[in-house]
Amino acid sequence: MKVIPAIDLMNGQVVRLYKGDPKQKTVYSDNPIEIAKKWESCGADMLHLVDLDATLGLGSNIAIIKKILEEISIPVEVAGGLRDESLIFDVSKISHRVVIGTLAFKDKTILKKILDSLGPEKIVISVDHKDGEIVIHGWQDGTGIKLIDAIKEFLEMGFTEFLLTNVSRDGTLEGPDLKFLEQACNLKNANVIASGGISNINDVKDVKSKNAFGVILGKALYEEKISIEEAKKIS
Repeated sequence: MKVIPAIDLMNGQVVRLYKGDPKQKTVYSDNPIEIAKKWESCGADMLHLVDLDATLGLGSNIAIIKKILEEISIPVEVAGGLRDESLIFDVSKISHRVVIGTLAFKDKTILKKILDSLGPEKIVISVDHKDGEIVIHGWQDGTGIKLIDAIKEFLEMGFTEFLLTNVSRDGTLEGPDLKFLEQACNLKNANVIASGGISNINDVKDVKSKNAFGVILGKALYEEKISIEEAKKIS
């Protein structure tokens, strides 16, 4: 199982939000490049870079993301506000993987074109949900689409990589949502990264027990409730 620290960017700072709410923001660093190098040196398998400003329509941190990608050698997946075809292709040229959320649910035609061009291993579909219902646009809008139905449809299209976040758990340290994680991981050909709610090493063990492809470490890592090194030992 891949151990993947998250670096959430807002106004050039490394932050964490509580349940995705920009009004409930904690700033952890003014130096994202330093943080990226730190997690790399700790043994992270991959970094998960999120442009929260782009996600929320408030701006862009793409310049900082490019600098981070120049400074480290481990794989990086880039997420947040990738809703434009040309931007997705641009980011795909400099990153290991691109994470697509809102666009994946809004325009299947463009999504299929991106899949045909980049291949499934380069694209991560972000299936963010509240109690099993997909949410989009920075978690602001409901869709009425059921989580497992959505994953099944993307699998049929040829996608294999998924980022699964229960928004109600994100940034809460309340533990991961194992019920929906297990359902998703049981789907054939689905490589699922678990995100949201991780608070300690036992949570990581629980995620691994569901056969997750990877686990995102966010607030628990920044609050020093868990380390990459100890997560790696059981991964």
